[in-house]
Amino acid sequence: MKKDFFKDSKIKFPAYEPWISAEDKKIVNKTLEQSMLTLGPQLEKFEADFCKYSKAKYAIAVSNCTAALHLSLMALGIKNNDEVIIPDLTFVADANAIIASNAKPVITDINKENFFLSISDIKKNITKNTKAIIPLHIYGQVCNIEEILDVAKDNNLKVIEDCAHAVGTFHNSKHVGTLGHTGCFSFYPTKNITTAEGGMVITNSKKIAEKIRQLRSHGMTKSLKNRYSSEYPWIFDIVEPGYNYRLDEIRSALGISQLKRISKINDLRLKATAYYHRHLKNIPGIILPDMVKNKTHSYHLYTIRVTTPYGLTRNQLFKKLKDNGIRTTVYWMPIHKYSAYRKFVKKSSVVNTTKTYDEILALPLFPNITKIHQDNVIKVIKSS
Repeated sequence: MKKDFFKDSKIKFPAYEPWISAEDKKIVNKTLEQSMLTLGPQLEKFEADFCKYSKAKYAIAVSNCTAALHLSLMALGIKNNDEVIIPDLTFVADANAIIASNAKPVITDINKENFFLSISDIKKNITKNTKAIIPLHIYGQVCNIEEILDVAKDNNLKVIEDCAHAVGTFHNSKHVGTLGHTGCFSFYPTKNITTAEGGMVITNSKKIAEKIRQLRSHGMTKSLKNRYSSEYPWIFDIVEPGYNYRLDEIRSALGISQLKRISKINDLRLKATAYYHRHLKNIPGIILPDMVKNKTHSYHLYTIRVTTPYGLTRNQLFKKLKDNGIRTTVYWMPIHKYSAYRKFVKKSSVVNTTKTYDEILALPLFPNITKIHQDNVIKVIKSS
């Protein structure tokens, strides 16, 4: 077991541990011998491998998922004063990317029975300025994407899928991210595969892919390889200002190695999820997530709901688990609770999110979690 980051001697069971294998280290070390450490062969291979896995026509690796979201918005023409609908229960990156595009986030409630965007609330929030929707495949489970696509089609809206949790999540045999206009992935250390920091945009549109690839690297009209293949490598054009959102060779190499074992990673997550499910079912007041034994779920997180019949509040259970050396957390505070975003929502319009937030708790889950680790979590929950 890796040492707890926070150096808390009381924590014996962390919420997650990244799985960095000997093969991961080998490919990273080998990449360090290259003369080109950015925009090189590892990046190209990682993008090609991700296309092959997701069956997307194009994949563009970027510095993180926030960059992926921002570039998607820019490539789809989202501009000043446009409105983009997002769920209230999502990571703040969605809202930040919209603000970075000079657009306005429209914070929308989720359903009572799950964590997905409320279709009725989406429809209420559509105005003449609405240009896009960013649905989230939350915790690794495919969201109500068909309904969202129908609403988008009826209202001529773009759909940017937030797939930060969803490497290995499929809908009708199609990988998430290929259903809307773009799909945005995160390779943060807690995700199903990691590059430490990193992200990916996938799309089936050549036009969108070319735009994102150009914006990723300062708006340059030539790639690094193309510049140095020409007579004068310093001659290129900037047709519009862009960003430095590149993914380097080292992290790309790590991504190549991690993606090779994504099926094994997700199978181990499924087994750990099934173990929790068997041992935590039928506890009054503890609502378990859906147990889906197919590829519509990649088991990024195992989030329970702690309701009144249990006898403890969510916060009390969190504290009890922590007192017993177990780290858990909540994903996330709703967007409307942050000072920067309170003006974008009326509290009365996000009642489901507000109630859900007070109940949710993510239990420790990662590929190499042990039965001992899980048994300690289960024991504390059952003893309350």
